[in-house]
Amino acid sequence: MLQSNPPALTTGQAAGSFGNSPGEEPTTLAPPILVQYWQVVLRWKWVIVGIVAAAIAIGLVLTLLATPQYTAASRIEISRDQKKVTSIEGLESQDAGRDLEFYQTQYSLLQARSLAERVSRQLRLSTKDDFFEAHGVSPDDNALFASKSGQPLSQDERQKREKLAVDLLMTHISISPIRGSALVDISYTSASPALSAQISNTWTEQFIVQSMDRRFASTADARKFLEGRLADLRARLETSERDLVNYAETKGIVALGKSKSSDGRTEVERTLVSSDLEALNSALAEATAGRIAAESRAQSRNSGANSDSLNNLAIGNLRQRRAEVAAEYAKMLVQFEPGYPAAKALSEQLRALDSSIAREESRVLSTRTTEYRAAVQREADLRRQVEDLKSRMNRQQRDSIQYNIYQREADTNRELYDGLLQRYKEIGVAGVGANNIAIVDTAKVPERPSSPNLPLNLALALLAGLGLAAAATFALDQVDEGLRDPTQVNRLLQVPLLGSVPDAEEADALELLRDPKSVLSEAYLSIRSNLAFSTDHGVPRSLMVTSTRPAEGKSTTSLAVATVLGRTGKKVLLLDADMRSPSMHQFTGQPNKMGVSNFLAGENDWRQFILETGVKGLHLMPAGPTPPSAAELLSSDRMLMLVRQLIEHFDHVVIDSPPILGLADAPLLARAVEGCIFVAEAEGVAIRGIKASLGRLHSVHAHVLGLVLTKLRHKQAGYGYGYGYGYGYGNKED
Repeated sequence: MLQSNPPALTTGQAAGSFGNSPGEEPTTLAPPILVQYWQVVLRWKWVIVGIVAAAIAIGLVLTLLATPQYTAASRIEISRDQKKVTSIEGLESQDAGRDLEFYQTQYSLLQARSLAERVSRQLRLSTKDDFFEAHGVSPDDNALFASKSGQPLSQDERQKREKLAVDLLMTHISISPIRGSALVDISYTSASPALSAQISNTWTEQFIVQSMDRRFASTADARKFLEGRLADLRARLETSERDLVNYAETKGIVALGKSKSSDGRTEVERTLVSSDLEALNSALAEATAGRIAAESRAQSRNSGANSDSLNNLAIGNLRQRRAEVAAEYAKMLVQFEPGYPAAKALSEQLRALDSSIAREESRVLSTRTTEYRAAVQREADLRRQVEDLKSRMNRQQRDSIQYNIYQREADTNRELYDGLLQRYKEIGVAGVGANNIAIVDTAKVPERPSSPNLPLNLALALLAGLGLAAAATFALDQVDEGLRDPTQVNRLLQVPLLGSVPDAEEADALELLRDPKSVLSEAYLSIRSNLAFSTDHGVPRSLMVTSTRPAEGKSTTSLAVATVLGRTGKKVLLLDADMRSPSMHQFTGQPNKMGVSNFLAGENDWRQFILETGVKGLHLMPAGPTPPSAAELLSSDRMLMLVRQLIEHFDHVVIDSPPILGLADAPLLARAVEGCIFVAEAEGVAIRGIKASLGRLHSVHAHVLGLVLTKLRHKQAGYGYGYGYGYGYGNKED
């Protein structure tokens, strides 16, 4: 078996693909998503057109056959705050109307079944046959219309008619709030213009009446309830206030100030004991401060000059006089001796002044001691009184626990009684308030039908048709699992794309291959270029072309690859190994008398089987006579021997192999070649089938060089050939 190399990973674009170096990662350029969607639309365009046309036709027929319907609408305003004639509020607080659910509640009330029953009773709809006929209920076909025959209705029949009338009202009424406003449109639709206007106006009127009835009913119930509660609360309030006063008198609690908290509770701010304690405590603080100051002055008696002596006027005058005498004495000593009479007189005067200053300072110090003793005594008396008041205050605080319990009970009873009494007074005039619902516009008899609306119905039919077409296209596109464009090859199959070949449509593929300038020849030339990158020595010396099933372009690809290689100056042998259904001799116009089957059967001279094709560099070995069992011939080693001998005389050997589906020939042939080219038809075999075929090749360790996508239409290619024309395969190739 020949040595194989890893396949080159290539990218197919337009007529061919660009090759990557061995070992590189694949680069698959998928078309933009819009292009992919456009390709799907083009693929299923007639399905889409058919579904859309059918939907429009159905919409048109249904519109023309529909009974004209007339819609009459009235408009009301629902105010959040109820307008009052008096200043007395109703049962509901003003804040109740500001809740977010207020308008939703009103809308639900407008659609309530109870309101429909009021309208039905008001207009006596259950007895009007024209009402039922306006809604498509035929008296002749309905057992409820016994009155048509002149027979009176039974109680059960009347109830059934009433229920049917209410059901019809609920079905055909429409409540449409106007966004961003307090306005609401009430519209009714039926086949009778006058009936639609009448029911719409009656619906509005009955909604207002129902709202007022509900309000008056609620006030009556509340009045009865309040009358029973007031008497009980009055007795409870008197008892709780009496208990509060008696307890305060017993415990000596004298409240000097009371206040109301934020929740309405009475709080005692000051009592007589707390007021006295506060006053005595302030006096004690002042006495303590005076005692500390007197103690400080008394402790400074041995510390020379102090603030009292410095501030004493007499001591200050004596010290000033002494300073003057001391100055004269010092001046005298400059001229005379201390024994000089005048100097001695000044000295005696100084001693007298010092004695006077000392006596005066001693008097100040004695006064300071007396003041200190008095401050200590006053502080002690005040402290005893404060301690006594603190004991009384502690006892009073313990007593205030029960006092507060009585106070809270009295406050609660008073609040309940006052609130109920005020509400009881308000109920009598609560119904005087004007209604918060006002009629803005009454319903007029419609002149033109509101439905069916032909443009609208056709637009809806078009949208429905497009939706169904999209769903059908998606489903069909998912069911169609074939390869649709070259970008799917590497992404879904993990094999390189050697190139894509356009669909030849009505033209003859063989004729196009003979023209080197044709689109088909250019595509296979690109495939040959990509094959040059599949091994380290260029195009493989021996290769095999196979596919999943017949008629995918396998034989055409074999002939095309061999032809392109021959045009490059190489000596190429095209070997037809499809012994079950040979076709190469027909493509080249040669006989098929002897060939591959003869060699595999035992004849060793293969040269006698080689035929000239008339194409430059191209030779053919036909398949030969059809053997009884081609798989048995291929299972021997003679095919490997044949390929080795052919490679010695030819530059390249291209083998046209049978398809893989259901046959063992292709896997057996894969042992003898250097690589395999796999051919797949665009939108042909399902991807799972292609994967199964590739799996069979990989199971025998075949080297798959890449995949060639054939019969690709230029619209499928996205960025495909774009030459403005296409060619098609004939029906002869497989």
